[in-house]
Amino acid sequence: MSATITGYGLAVPEGRLTNADLEARVDTNDAWIVERTGIRERRIAGPDETTASLGALAGAIAIKDAGLQPADIDLLIVATATPEQPIPHTGAFVGETLGLRCGSFDLGAGCAGFVYGLVAAAGMVAAGTRNVLLIGAETLSRVVDPEDRGTCVLFGDGAGAAVLAATDRRGILAWDLGCDGSAAHLLEIPAGGSRRPTTIDTIAARDHYLKMAGQEVFRRAVRAVVDSARLTLERAGMEPSDVNWFVPHQANARIIEAAANRLGIPSERTLVNIDRYGNTSSASIPLALFEAVADGRVREGDIVLASGFGAGMTWASALLEWGRQ
Repeated sequence: MSATITGYGLAVPEGRLTNADLEARVDTNDAWIVERTGIRERRIAGPDETTASLGALAGAIAIKDAGLQPADIDLLIVATATPEQPIPHTGAFVGETLGLRCGSFDLGAGCAGFVYGLVAAAGMVAAGTRNVLLIGAETLSRVVDPEDRGTCVLFGDGAGAAVLAATDRRGILAWDLGCDGSAAHLLEIPAGGSRRPTTIDTIAARDHYLKMAGQEVFRRAVRAVVDSARLTLERAGMEPSDVNWFVPHQANARIIEAAANRLGIPSERTLVNIDRYGNTSSASIPLALFEAVADGRVREGDIVLASGFGAGMTWASALLEWGRQ
């Protein structure tokens, strides 16, 4: 018995932030952004949109797509790096909006969060849980320093959701999870937690915004994705040539290209939509995967390899055979 995705949903804000918009705000230009990142625009949450509201919208679509009602959901997992508020967990708000009364918890694994969630959900299904609703949702525009051209060009907002249930088919085949905490400082929001509570000084230092050592993150990200993906394939007894679709975290087009090349997976079998959404952290893999399902590229029986990496530094890969039961 394994776990498979029986329904999915996506939610992105209507608001767009283009490279032209950023040119008017910081010292940058469209050509530089496209060359360095592959990004042309990002979706930005409006005043009334939050991590929970985007997540709930994607979740409602996923429940309907699975042919279920909210009462059929037995567990809710919300993967996010931008929670609704420190207490309570974001799942409480999402669950209330959806009319759920099942257990829920948040999962904080940065940009690897959705794949971590797939593995956690699969484990709960194996333990007897019928239907798990997994949501990756972010409003990164709320934690990015608008004056930092190194980060403000990268991130966007959105949500993706999946319902997972037991299957007699192959479903999720193998996975790999990891974290190197010695590199935690490379991608962080330094203040606002128990280590550095909010003060006038932390606000003045802009330490409540996301900080990133871009070049070192790039170097580690490529290696982490490649090593994790290879290990996952090995555990499933497969080779890169067996993969129909590679779904990497949409952090940077150059990272995606470098990782795919090292794995030996051609560009025509790599799902990329970073040009339209930017880096949406835990929402990026479901946005890329489920768009491709919706437009018919990903088909029944396809082997899908998803790999994410992010703050922590965390990494995660999962291999699945696409199918609705």
